[in-house]
Amino acid sequence: MVEAPWFSLPKVSAPEFKLDAILYLLPIALAPAVEHLGDVMAISQVAGKDFMKKPGLHRTLLGDGLATSAAAALGGPPNTTYSEVTGAVMLTKNFNPKIMTWAACWAIAFSFCGKIGAFLATIPTFVMGGIMMLLFGAVAVVGINTLIKAKVDLSIPRNLCIASVVMTFGIGGMLINIGEFSLKGISLCALVAIVLNIVLPKEKVEDSAAH
Repeated sequence: MVEAPWFSLPKVSAPEFKLDAILYLLPIALAPAVEHLGDVMAISQVAGKDFMKKPGLHRTLLGDGLATSAAAALGGPPNTTYSEVTGAVMLTKNFNPKIMTWAACWAIAFSFCGKIGAFLATIPTFVMGGIMMLLFGAVAVVGINTLIKAKVDLSIPRNLCIASVVMTFGIGGMLINIGEFSLKGISLCALVAIVLNIVLPKEKVEDSAAH
């Protein structure tokens, strides 16, 4: 950390367009889009505001896409919504979007300081692991609370199957590898939930009423 410079420029590189890479990554873009939807619903539940309506899912997805395009233009990695941020908001009760805006500005400014990056690299792995456990655990609680408020009947086999499979995939750290492409975490759980919701037959109205 002592040898790290006070001022350093992030590595910037021009983007390259390759058709095979674009076609390969195109279906993969569905995973972060699904994750984005879940994160917006979760943060709406935590903040007590319906962000699906205001500013609207179309605007949040547009912002996500523009941010990813800007990052790619500078040679950076793609952006996505992070579920652990929902946990941080839940724990700190900082629901004002302006706080996130200022945090983003400070993060950009700090990226030009090599010593700050070196300092963050000294944080022990087990400390970060403990923080992640707390944040992702909070996200799981938000999800369960959403099911409770929506009055989802988990005694129905279809609902129980979807919930149990998704929780097992998430908690167990399920990983699916297809060649060089891997899918895990919330993206995998979201896609599995959507597929199961489509594939599993719904109970008839009269059967549900009988319960």
